[in-house]
Amino acid sequence: MSTTIVGVGNIGGAVAGHLVDGGESVVLAARNVSDAEAVAERLGPLARAAATEEALAGADAVVLAVWLDPLKDFLGEYAALLDGKTVLDPTNPVGYDAGGQMIRTLPEGQSSGSVVAGLLPASAHYVKAFGTLVAGDLATQANRAPKRAVLFYATDDRAAEAAAERLIRTAGFDPLKVGGVADAWRIEVPGGDLQGAVLDLDQANAALARKEIA
Repeated sequence: MSTTIVGVGNIGGAVAGHLVDGGESVVLAARNVSDAEAVAERLGPLARAAATEEALAGADAVVLAVWLDPLKDFLGEYAALLDGKTVLDPTNPVGYDAGGQMIRTLPEGQSSGSVVAGLLPASAHYVKAFGTLVAGDLATQANRAPKRAVLFYATDDRAAEAAAERLIRTAGFDPLKVGGVADAWRIEVPGGDLQGAVLDLDQANAALARKEIA
């Protein structure tokens, strides 16, 4: 499988590094190709940089590690290249106002997952994944011992589910499904009850069950 990561900031860079550490080859794309090239050089021979069109065309799975608002524009230009591919989306509906305060960028009740899924080709295999930990924890909690940390994911697609589970494990975490795209809000910030906590699999299953019972 060929995995492309679009965006090499805190989330994209961390995911790329963990996948490479797990033996996965990755292709990196960014608005500035030089940024992708710098990260690829740091990660070694299992990583390479490519122009966006090339990176998407050759991918089986694509991690869209881009802020939500720019991602909408990105998908307006490149969605056709995601036809038939597994798309992993870590975005959250957040931004910053003029005073530097974090704000919600979508109406209450609307998830980033529902927006991104709706912008993809019908044949794409969508899964909300890799966005449930803050960037610092995502970077440092891979392959935690004695029990791995969990990354939650949400999808309605079996092919996407299989790809997400494989890539999350390769990255050094335990995967746990929270439900379908309608449940993606649970692993988004702000407001998601399962977002941000570093949990092992037992703790994560307990947290998931508490909300389901409630």
